[in-house]
Amino acid sequence: MDEVSILLVDDEQAILHMLRTVLLKEQFLDIDTVTTGEDAIAACEKKTYHCIVLDVMLPGRSGLEICPFLRQITDAPILFLTAKTTDYDKLTGFAVGGDDYVVKPFNPLEVVARIKSLLRRYLPRQTEAEKLPREGIYDYGRFQVMEPAGELRVEGQPVNCPALVYQLLLFFCKHPNRIFTKSELYERVWGSEAISDDNTVMVHIHRIRERIEADPSNPELLVNVRGLGYKLIQSDMGPGR
Repeated sequence: MDEVSILLVDDEQAILHMLRTVLLKEQFLDIDTVTTGEDAIAACEKKTYHCIVLDVMLPGRSGLEICPFLRQITDAPILFLTAKTTDYDKLTGFAVGGDDYVVKPFNPLEVVARIKSLLRRYLPRQTEAEKLPREGIYDYGRFQVMEPAGELRVEGQPVNCPALVYQLLLFFCKHPNRIFTKSELYERVWGSEAISDDNTVMVHIHRIRERIEADPSNPELLVNVRGLGYKLIQSDMGPGR
């Protein structure tokens, strides 16, 4: 359980403290707490959670309102905490992406039992999914290129990327650890009919480094192999992982 990450979302500090205390006793050691829906979305954009406990009645946007946004960035099971008991409210929770619910006031041990039940179904499914290649998604740890969405994300955040800069980076992602000369890159990305320009390639490589490298002046991902060309380093991370 110490490898399971749980996010608790509730504006009542007493409830957060109670649930956190009980979960810690059950050996859930990685627990984060936030008090608003906006903070929940931000947390899920920065970190992978295995279960989210989400209060319906939050200040600002309700749990029901933010659940669809959470579903866009995580497939972790969502357990609603709700003071509403009608069938309509329960069905609404399921319709927007919730997996289970507990009605307030609740026994914290029931919440823990429901979390464990959700995890028993979710974790094996997640493990199997991680074994499968994710078509068109190239994950290099610090950054990811999502080909279907045409998107570059660096440290979990979307980064604006001009079309040719993106195309050059995508080409490198599809051919990790291979050295390409500037003329080869120009032909493969710009096209054989384009007028070759070494400076154009160098400028676009610089623009890639500005986006993906922690220190663009000392690149560790997209490197120059002296006298040969450029290559994108793939370590234990790689396409589809």
